[in-house]
Amino acid sequence: MPETQSEPQTSSKYTDILYEVSDSIGWVTINRPKKLNAFRVETLREMIAAIESAREDSNVGVIVISGVGDRAFSAGGDVETEDTDAFNSGADSLDETNKELYRVFKATPKPIIAMVHGYAIGGGNHLAYFCDLTIASRDSIFGQNGPRVASPAEGVPVALAAAVVGIKRAKELWMVCRKYSAEEAREWGLVNAVVEADELEAEVRRWAEEMLALSPSVIGLVKRSLDEAVAPGLDIFGERKLVSEMYPGFFESGEQEEGSSAFMEKRTPDFSKWR
Repeated sequence: MPETQSEPQTSSKYTDILYEVSDSIGWVTINRPKKLNAFRVETLREMIAAIESAREDSNVGVIVISGVGDRAFSAGGDVETEDTDAFNSGADSLDETNKELYRVFKATPKPIIAMVHGYAIGGGNHLAYFCDLTIASRDSIFGQNGPRVASPAEGVPVALAAAVVGIKRAKELWMVCRKYSAEEAREWGLVNAVVEADELEAEVRRWAEEMLALSPSVIGLVKRSLDEAVAPGLDIFGERKLVSEMYPGFFESGEQEEGSSAFMEKRTPDFSKWR
């Protein structure tokens, strides 16, 4: 860490996140600890605004995504909003807003680090693996949850997993819905480094400082080149809607309602009638 650090510049215009700039790092922190930092549409919109602000700010060279509290980086999409039209469909749905966040990730030439402490589940897991690098505390837990709660999963959040961990691992991650320790996630390639919880921020700062010492233009070129190798243009975002193509009437069928209700009631869902 540097001997002297700049005074943090904190923005107060957000409700669901915290955003501050300190020592050339833009810190974007989901601030919904009572919800395990699960995100709603407004959360994602605020994250988009903060990352776009950091992208244009010459005082920022690296962006860090994290969550408030000791329990979770993020538990993904807020299940309590899943039965609303705002979650399910349209340009302003949670799904489309989430994809827009990842477009902003890709369009930002500055490195983005996920600082994971606690649960990174469902949308929280793919939020972490969409970041350029992921640093985790030893007691963090990773995994997907979509099929478990009948939350539709398609397109880029699923597809990128294959580029990160390989097709067989990606299918296990998404089709079995197990939970993985931070060390297991590191072995898979979901995580770059694992440290003790009390060393996490310092470790993230070390990685950030190493990148801040490098050419920002070349870092941007490297990031774009690697991203384009995985997804030329925006092909994996796509315009196809696999839910309506493969399962028309899904949102009216009751399958999603069974998944979210079982989750809220802490019971095992019964999906047998939809097989």
